[in-house]
Amino acid sequence: MLSRRAPAFWQRDSMASRCLLPLSALYRSIARQRKAAYKTGRRPVIWPDAGVVVIGNITVGGTGKTPLVVWAARAALEMDLRPGVILRGYGGRFRGIKAVQPSDDPDEVGDEAVLIAQQTGLPVVVGADRAAAAEAIVAEHGVNLVISDDGLQHYRLGRDIEIAVIDAARGFGNGRCLPAGPLREPVSRLAEVDAVMVNGEPANDSYGRFSLEPEEFRELTTDRPMEPVSRKVHAVAGIGHPQRFFNTLKAMGYEVVPHSLGDHHAFVAKDFAGLGDRPVVMTEKDAVKCRHLDLKNAYYLRVTARPDAGSEAAMRECLAAAMRRYQARKGRQ
Repeated sequence: MLSRRAPAFWQRDSMASRCLLPLSALYRSIARQRKAAYKTGRRPVIWPDAGVVVIGNITVGGTGKTPLVVWAARAALEMDLRPGVILRGYGGRFRGIKAVQPSDDPDEVGDEAVLIAQQTGLPVVVGADRAAAAEAIVAEHGVNLVISDDGLQHYRLGRDIEIAVIDAARGFGNGRCLPAGPLREPVSRLAEVDAVMVNGEPANDSYGRFSLEPEEFRELTTDRPMEPVSRKVHAVAGIGHPQRFFNTLKAMGYEVVPHSLGDHHAFVAKDFAGLGDRPVVMTEKDAVKCRHLDLKNAYYLRVTARPDAGSEAAMRECLAAAMRRYQARKGRQ
């Protein structure tokens, strides 16, 4: 199996990174001008008839954001709100705006969209234009709280609350913007958001904390709770930060042969050829793309985002604040 991952130089000061600094400066300039166009009203900002919470990040690659989105959606339900989730549908072929069903093809609408639909049972809409997706989910499903999975940089979508997610293990890499580093926006952007949630141990006391806790293994083809038949496993991961998954398995006592693929990898049968008799384990996000392959002796690990007590209270307050700000906006109309 081929290994495809983010450039190693994104994590350190290197000659390759320095050579890309002029392009990084150009990227930052364009991004700054685009952001200013929305902030000053030169470009229109679309506000759906609902509260809007954007849960995103300022880095490229996985941070554990989608499990936190699932947690937030469930918390909103517990608060008697009517939440729905929008996202780009990255990795899917569909172009336009589409409501996602749990049984949809992830190759069509994206793996994360199908996963969220399966885990929450809530309205989920994909679309590269998140503002249009937000308007659609409100109009078609009657939600009063839109949760955007990613989209901090999608300034066309108005938002009441912004929550930035950081992976403690990788942090901000070399601290440089694309393509010289992993940042979509400078670290100073975090001063503008309403909350910062760290997957792992925060380096800043003002940041919240959550962890991805393993719940159970399930057999891939039957979806029944079932542990791998051996503690020696092939671990396959087509996610933004595969090492986190491998480390989780090792902490659970498994002997891991790691296989890293690109984020949102489109799995085919040959990806699993030649792996021998060891069980294959994968993330739930990858599992939604592999069920049609009829793999034998294959399992996925279900995980749940769990904020600590203080961070959970802060997250729930963010959801409530989004609704208060929405009501205030509505009152001014």
